[in-house]
Amino acid sequence: MNEDTNWDELSSDDWLTAIEDRLFDKNLHPLEIAQKALRQCPDDSSVLEFAAFAALVEDQPDLALRYLKKLEKFFYPSPGVLACKAIALAQLGKWPLAQALLEKLRVTDRFFSSYFPRGVDRRWSQKWVHAIERWQPKVTDHHRLRVANAPPKKKPAHIPDSAALAAESREPAISPLPHYAAKIPIRFTLPDSDALGFWDEHEIGSAEDFILRLDLSQASLFQTFDDLLCLPCLRGVDHYWYQVETARKVLKQFRGRVLLADEVGLGKTIEAGMILKEYLLRGMAERVLILTPASLVGQWREELETKFGIDFMTSQDALLRRDAAAFWARPRIIASIATARRELHAEHLLQRQFDLIIVDEAHHLKNRSSKNWKFVDALQRRFLLLLSATPVQNSLIELYNLLTLLKPGIFKTEKEFRSIYVTPGNPRLPANRERLQELMRDVMVRNTRALVDVHLPPRRASTLIVEPSTEELECYQELSRLLRDLPEDQRAHHSLALHHLLEAAGSSARAAAASLGRFVDPDLPAEWAELSAKYSRLTLSTKGDALLSLLERNPSEKKLVFVRFRETLHMLGDLLSGRGIPFASFEGTLGAAEKDRAIQRFREEVAVLLSTESGGEGRNLQFCNTMINFDLPWNPQQIEQRIGRIHRIGQTREVFVFNLAVKHTVEEHILRILDEKIHMFALVVGEIQSILGEMEEERSFANLVFAAWVAQTEESRRGAFDRLGDQLAVARQDYEAAKALDDEIFGEEFEVT
Repeated sequence: MNEDTNWDELSSDDWLTAIEDRLFDKNLHPLEIAQKALRQCPDDSSVLEFAAFAALVEDQPDLALRYLKKLEKFFYPSPGVLACKAIALAQLGKWPLAQALLEKLRVTDRFFSSYFPRGVDRRWSQKWVHAIERWQPKVTDHHRLRVANAPPKKKPAHIPDSAALAAESREPAISPLPHYAAKIPIRFTLPDSDALGFWDEHEIGSAEDFILRLDLSQASLFQTFDDLLCLPCLRGVDHYWYQVETARKVLKQFRGRVLLADEVGLGKTIEAGMILKEYLLRGMAERVLILTPASLVGQWREELETKFGIDFMTSQDALLRRDAAAFWARPRIIASIATARRELHAEHLLQRQFDLIIVDEAHHLKNRSSKNWKFVDALQRRFLLLLSATPVQNSLIELYNLLTLLKPGIFKTEKEFRSIYVTPGNPRLPANRERLQELMRDVMVRNTRALVDVHLPPRRASTLIVEPSTEELECYQELSRLLRDLPEDQRAHHSLALHHLLEAAGSSARAAAASLGRFVDPDLPAEWAELSAKYSRLTLSTKGDALLSLLERNPSEKKLVFVRFRETLHMLGDLLSGRGIPFASFEGTLGAAEKDRAIQRFREEVAVLLSTESGGEGRNLQFCNTMINFDLPWNPQQIEQRIGRIHRIGQTREVFVFNLAVKHTVEEHILRILDEKIHMFALVVGEIQSILGEMEEERSFANLVFAAWVAQTEESRRGAFDRLGDQLAVARQDYEAAKALDDEIFGEEFEVT
């Protein structure tokens, strides 16, 4: 590292190396580098530990202890942490505590240094170990009279150059207590032959069984939730102190029944995942049901699998259609609430007893007369987590309905709730605010940005509409015509496949050709096969040329390029190779080691990462601040999830998002209404789901887009997209009003501290 080092681009490993290189000499100012590292990686346990050692080297034990206190709050202390803490206490003159910690480690100075970062001067650490080991407590005058005839104490060996150390170690020792011979009768009783025969009649078990019993015995030591077992098990999760405190509070104080109402973007899903993982590790939950909007089912499954190591079946799995009874009998299920409440499926769920139920976007339960509320109320559950950033949208009665699910009887009857807590004539204004908040504190947590001090850098988005070639336009228009010519019942029957076809055509000719090749069969008109052949002959890509132009503007800047289809990924790989642009590829079919290597290459060797939707999930990609949507998902939440890969807590630079779309395509219309009607690219990551929530109660946004595109006339298509844009604008206004109402009702009264 030198003066030209770009500190903003360092990974946590790079920071550790930079600190370690300076620990040998305090004149190299290791603490200054450590504090820079903490600003970039505030919750990294290794960075906190190295920062504590840097503080010790620069004779700032108070600061070292503050770093260690934060570390121990979220992580089980390692021997290195205890060693660091012992020296810090000794530097402060707290010798008994330092000595107790050293004895707890039960090592000699020879091995003590192995707990330190390699950069620490071993002579320095050994001096402190000797000083702690040889320290003796001060002796009072009364004790001095009693030991006046004791032999003189030998002069202690050399210890660190400190007046305080010398003063402490010169005090005479207290006389040892007298020794007495033990006279305790001891008797050994061997088990009888019947007891010994037990081992002959029963199998002792394998090594795996022993390890399981050992894990169980260790887990039984955690009688409270002060120490969370889940934290060491998380994978690539940037968890923060307020999330850990929220999980701890839900487990200890709320006993697993709570409304998590954090503001958008603060990680309610992470908090719920930590609570779920903790219950699973402690054996307190096995049968788990997660209910979400249909558009979030896949995201929940991906996050729980990649970040928490928990596998779930989802309502998107084929087993649900083949054998509903077998599907709902599985122990861990993620399902859309619209699917789960159907009579065919609800009859299976209502017969089951669940340990934990999680409901995301729980404001859909605001109406007690709705199917959603009645369904969730009828489910048998032990623990219940409701997640919503805007639990109250129109009336305080919505809050009554939600909290009644968590704690039946908390407000007695609705009539009594209205009379005590609702201002007459204004259902949005609470009466007896303090009393209402006191009751809600037993069932609700709401963290705000004001508390957690989360500030993301600016984000700028730019849309590039590309003019298609004549061949590209003809193929796309022909595909659109064939879709419109299909009978309505046939379009409904093949809706998913037709969506896929049109999205592939918006991605690349190669993706369109592959999708058509799978879709076309002899029963379809010959025009379909002819179109497939036309797409196969297309070799040029005007959108690919636009991408090359973007990449060459600033070739050294890291750029993350997202695509939906593997065929498009491979096409872009060929395009970049032909232009001599080095790149790495990331797709779901890669093994774990290959994925790690791709991310490592992107960080250290190449400036471009070509990635499918799964790219970067659970990984630290904040070293990149430019993202290019080569193609565009029809689901705005997936666009938002892409942005969230780099525009998240930990990003320090301004983020740039480029959207590529071909003129006269579905994607052009989607980008227009998302940008014009709701200014999507200025929203906080997570807000789009709250906006789309009410719109998607019956039909998804993607289905609405498809219906608009296959309208028979140009005028009807334009009108359909205009109506969709107006719906979005109204949904955005409703969301902003609900957010303002919740801020007014809850304020900052329900935050963890």
